[in-house]
Amino acid sequence: MTTNLKGRTILLGVTGSIAAFKAADITSRLTEAGADVFPILTAGACNFIQPLTLQTLARNPVASDLWNEGASWQPGHIELADRADLLLVAPATAHCIAQFAQGLAPDLLTSIHLATPAPVMIAPAMNGKMLAHPATQFNINTLQERGCHFIEPQSGMLACGYEGQGKLASVEEIVDAVMAFFDRG
Repeated sequence: MTTNLKGRTILLGVTGSIAAFKAADITSRLTEAGADVFPILTAGACNFIQPLTLQTLARNPVASDLWNEGASWQPGHIELADRADLLLVAPATAHCIAQFAQGLAPDLLTSIHLATPAPVMIAPAMNGKMLAHPATQFNINTLQERGCHFIEPQSGMLACGYEGQGKLASVEEIVDAVMAFFDRG
């Protein structure tokens, strides 16, 4: 498997999960492998991880506000959507997955999801009961039918105190999935 992502532009969507802190390690490893990483944080993600952390590791600006997209004539979310070779969302909450499945675009990340022709890879992280809920499973199936790739969550002790499936896949597993995706490509 190649370890070179040089020339690849990866948009890293980070949602409001306690697992958002792992986005720093994901960003670092993808950047070290040569990828041009652009972190996109939801408002909820900003409660768990500071944009400056990801900006420093990615060596690119962090985008988090649909209504503050810079000075370009082209809306920032369209520019990012067009540049992407992959939209990776890690961690992805049940809320984000539902918005993607329903085609909703109330924020920057969901707007980019609708606008990008790039493949989408999603690493869910949530309470096991939320993951198992028929609505969440329906949304995951809908996205898989549309061609989204999923990185299965792990089982273990969850931040909510329950034990079960719903824990974000390991950073190594996420990075390996990205590399394998480009190797197939």
